Amino acid sequence: MVAFSSTLAIAPAEIKIPATLKYVCVALYAVNLTLCLTAYLGHAWIYDKNGLGIPTDFISFYAGGRLVLDGLPAQAFDWEILKQIQVAALGRDFAGDFPWHYPPPFFFVASVMALLPFSVAYLGWALASLVPYVAVMRAIVGHDFGIRLALAVPLVFVNAWVGQTGFLTAALIGSTLYLIPIRPVLAGICLGLLTYKPQFGLLFPIALIAAGHWRVFVSASATAVTMVLVSWLAFGTESWLAFFHWLPSSSEAVLTDGRATWWKLQSLYAMVRYFGGTEQLAWVLQFVLTASVAVAVALMWRTRLPYALKAGVLAAGTLLATPYIAIYDMVALAIPVAFLVRIGVRTGFRRYELPALGSAVVLIAAYFTGTPTGLPAMLIVAGRTDPCSFRFVVAA
Repeated sequence: MVAFSSTLAIAPAEIKIPATLKYVCVALYAVNLTLCLTAYLGHAWIYDKNGLGIPTDFISFYAGGRLVLDGLPAQAFDWEILKQIQVAALGRDFAGDFPWHYPPPFFFVASVMALLPFSVAYLGWALASLVPYVAVMRAIVGHDFGIRLALAVPLVFVNAWVGQTGFLTAALIGSTLYLIPIRPVLAGICLGLLTYKPQFGLLFPIALIAAGHWRVFVSASATAVTMVLVSWLAFGTESWLAFFHWLPSSSEAVLTDGRATWWKLQSLYAMVRYFGGTEQLAWVLQFVLTASVAVAVALMWRTRLPYALKAGVLAAGTLLATPYIAIYDMVALAIPVAFLVRIGVRTGFRRYELPALGSAVVLIAAYFTGTPTGLPAMLIVAGRTDPCSFRFVVAA
């Protein structure tokens, strides 16, 4: 195992996992597995009892990939055309829309999905994106317990059920942060790939500049530019023009009109709108939060505090800083938790830390009641990264 700093790595034998933490993770993992099996066997996942495809977010990727294979990638951004392809793929009509919101580079992933039968692509995507997420969690914790921690996150089931990108987003954020001190060029590549969801890259340039990680910064920039150029060559100028043409409509639908329903978004902006606040008030409060987090990240990354602590703060801040974070994106909250667990299993948890993380789990699970409880869960995790504690100064 490679240490995050100049201190020597601690051998797995010296790592002590609290029994309570072990039992809770096993229970949550069992719940996730049971829910997945129940949904599939109960015809609530992928196919219904009549053998027709169930409309979820995944159909957006699959239909977009079909249009790419047909040589019409730009049409994926047109809501009406995309829905026609979705209806044909599912064999049924459905209410609402599952639009394509991603920049053209994500067409590479979608086109691979569309080469496969619907059910194979659905399960394959869930498993293929789950593997790097689990691997990153294992690497960050530095112990096999990281695997159990990854699978215990309540939103594992939600992300797999709707076939979304939560695992991939978490894997890229986690990989970037894990690799910065040891493989800066590779870390930059991971960060550049994260531009498929640019709203999660707001704080990384600030942290990299503050800490002087210029190799990561250059590598990430080069990767992002390469993705733009390669996708332009592969999918044409029309695909990028369509992306920018439809971007305001997508933003208006999600962030202004709330067509996705506010409780499915977990930002401060969405919470203000959920409780009846105006759009202007929501933007002001979100800007204040984002600016505050950005300042905190910049100041912390200029210090000599342990890297695991700084990485945890940046991971948590990344989620707080964006107004557009859906419930499945909250899988990435496992990354700051993994850094906190990395510190805790080596230096000991403070008495209130595990109960606090437990309350964050309860808040996330409360999502099933139709309430946007992700924000307080993020604040709890962010609050655990307390730089004032001397304990962190000696952590690896």
